[in-house]
Amino acid sequence: MQTQIVLNDGNIIPQFGLGVYQIPEGEATENAVKEALRLGYRHIDTAHAYQNERSVGRAIHSSEIPISEIWITSKLWPSDYDDASQAIERMLERLNLKQIDLLLLHQQVGNYRKA
Repeated sequence: MQTQIVLNDGNIIPQFGLGVYQIPEGEATENAVKEALRLGYRHIDTAHAYQNERSVGRAIHSSEIPISEIWITSKLWPSDYDDASQAIERMLERLNLKQIDLLLLHQQVGNYRKA
């Protein structure tokens, strides 16, 4: 079974990942992410709207897996489209990361073309 997808630019994204939507901020999110990483997941899907980015970041940093081996997907919320660069900086700060591998627009509403 294929476990990775090679993108057109040569980047490799793990095909299976953990989405943290509706997992409460705090211990529940941290434990879910830690367990997923322990089981071999290397893709975490989060978003500012989920309100658990800090816990995702803590779990990633507390694992013994190099960050270079973990693919992070996140999403911009429509209210952040007008000032996407600042919203991304805040997202990185909450996650305590230097980069996000894939950034999506959460919804195609508002000023999404500017984002």
